[in-house]
Amino acid sequence: MSHITAHVLDSMLGVPARGVEITLMSAAGDTIATATTNDDGRVGELGPEALEPGDYRIVFAVGDYFRHRGQDHFHPSVTIDFSVKAGEAHYHIPLLLSPFAYTTYRGS
Repeated sequence: MSHITAHVLDSMLGVPARGVEITLMSAAGDTIATATTNDDGRVGELGPEALEPGDYRIVFAVGDYFRHRGQDHFHPSVTIDFSVKAGEAHYHIPLLLSPFAYTTYRGS
């Protein structure tokens, strides 16, 4: 299992957001992995089985998702910086998305 997984839900429509490209990066901006959400809005494999403790960034390319739907939107992308701690086996990063707002949290 990947150390990082993600899930994108379109909270305006109440459906999973499929086709959202997600990029996992180091704090220095180096790309570690990319993936695209499936029909359930999920990415189950984003990067290696383990990451070194430290700071990372995940970028959700939500602008393309909304453009594809013909939906006006405010955010071209959503960037979330987070820290990986030693001994933590898994990080799940959900994104609840609407055209003009978003929220996130550490999932399970």
